[in-house]
Amino acid sequence: MSEKTEVNLSGVKQSKGVWLVKVPKYLSQQWDKASEKGEVGKIIIGKKQGKTEVRFSLDEELTALAAAGESDASLQVPRDHPFTMHTVGGQTMAVFSQSDTDEISVEGMVVHRAECRPLVTDNYMKLKKLQIQESIKPQRLSQQLERAVTTVFKPVANHDFNVEYEKKKKSEGKMVRAERQVVLDMLFTAFEKHQYYNIKDLVDITKQPVTYLKEIMREIGTYNSKGAHKSTWELKPEYRHYHSAEEEEETQTS
Repeated sequence: MSEKTEVNLSGVKQSKGVWLVKVPKYLSQQWDKASEKGEVGKIIIGKKQGKTEVRFSLDEELTALAAAGESDASLQVPRDHPFTMHTVGGQTMAVFSQSDTDEISVEGMVVHRAECRPLVTDNYMKLKKLQIQESIKPQRLSQQLERAVTTVFKPVANHDFNVEYEKKKKSEGKMVRAERQVVLDMLFTAFEKHQYYNIKDLVDITKQPVTYLKEIMREIGTYNSKGAHKSTWELKPEYRHYHSAEEEEETQTS
């Protein structure tokens, strides 16, 4: 992470132990349907033959898989889910939370790991069958239209900027880089005729790619970004065969 983030570590100081529990996807989806009270069920911890048993009992209001009137309204998700407990295994794990103000806090350290598994019943097997059917449904379906759709915009065969780009790409694609000295000779010859050129004129004269030509001009020339000769190139003083108006004036004065 490139940015530093402060973390509230008060949860570590309080030494709160938390459980890390893996739950089935359908169970978390049912939790999202919980009312404003936010109660989704109860954790029941008991003893059986001297061993600790833990199970989660889903709130009865959340057992219905679909709303009343829908085709799957009679199908219910399992209510009881025994926990399969696992050791932390020497790992150091923590649970973090993020507030509305983006403050990150440590809620506690993981002391137990568990998997929340449903009891295998006929109702559960129906649920699994439904999940499998949903998972194999194609994401997109082809549909034959009886008549053309005229209520939407027709796609443009090719946009103007694409045409211009392809034209430029095709034009520059034909330009093969000549040897550097050959390009320099052409440029010096051109600047013997005129003092200023824009890059388009230099491309037409040398038949060289723009990027290659600019690379050479940066070494031997100066780009005028303002003034009477804005957006043009001229040779640096050391490459000129002439004197600029300012240089001639200084020579005459001296």
